[in-house]
Amino acid sequence: MTGTPMENHLGELWAQFDFLMPGYLFDQRGFTRMFRKPIEIEADVARQETLNTRIRPFLLRRSKEQVALELPPKTEIIRSIELEDKQRELYESVRLAMQKRVRDAVTAMGLAQSQIVVLDALLKMRQVCCDPRLMSGLKGVPPASAKLEMLLEMLPEMIEEGRRILLFSQFTSMLALIEKEMQRLDIGYVKLTGQTKDRETPIERFQNEEVPLFLISLKAGGVGLNLTAADTVIHYDPWWNPAAEAQATDRAHRIGQDKAVFVYKLITEGTVEEKILELQDRKRDLANGIHDSGAARAPLWTAEDIDGLFKPLT
Repeated sequence: MTGTPMENHLGELWAQFDFLMPGYLFDQRGFTRMFRKPIEIEADVARQETLNTRIRPFLLRRSKEQVALELPPKTEIIRSIELEDKQRELYESVRLAMQKRVRDAVTAMGLAQSQIVVLDALLKMRQVCCDPRLMSGLKGVPPASAKLEMLLEMLPEMIEEGRRILLFSQFTSMLALIEKEMQRLDIGYVKLTGQTKDRETPIERFQNEEVPLFLISLKAGGVGLNLTAADTVIHYDPWWNPAAEAQATDRAHRIGQDKAVFVYKLITEGTVEEKILELQDRKRDLANGIHDSGAARAPLWTAEDIDGLFKPLT
């Protein structure tokens, strides 16, 4: 039993069926040829329908909207942040350097063999968006983070309104920087990362309303927690996988919640973070496609998208 039969690509769906009924969806190569490439790359509606028909007898889907009718509403809000001055200059400098590195790698090895180079380049660009201090090897004093400044404006206002907040980031080093700011502002908080040995104490303190803010590593606390004391979720940085973000949000928006939940995503304008949001939409459509019939969906990833990730700021 799983609520997420696939998160990133159709190969995950094939692996589950092949474990349960070997050969039902062909071998991996046959599945890729028959379904994965036509659906993910060519947005082939006919192949999508054929796959749906084949797996439909073995899928039973009940969404939260169908079974948890008493849940209060959830509102998602995108907070756009403009990079300015030195942070903007740093982003452009890193973007140009990473664009050249990726192009050189693709020329030498091909795109398929350059994935590690691409991911490392994107990591560095994402770090600049979050806070330049996350980058190693920078010379001089790192420029201020526009996103952190926005967060430090939001949090005191929300807390004064009585909001109880879950703040997720993929970077534990970013959580450490935010933690220092909370200490400076004398804002009560608890924190949970993969290094937290006693997980129960911060959960109990937050649920018992001893502190208004819970800093959480997305990978360490994105699943398995019941945090219905929260009515606000902040995703400090976007992740490629929309299912992971949705599961993190559902720590607050779940059965037992009696308040409306507000979800904020902090996104720097014109940067790789906006491209991540676009990819999230494609992955969400792909996951929905195994349950729903309908029009063709955009290809999951194209060569043009790789170029688009490194577009200059406008």
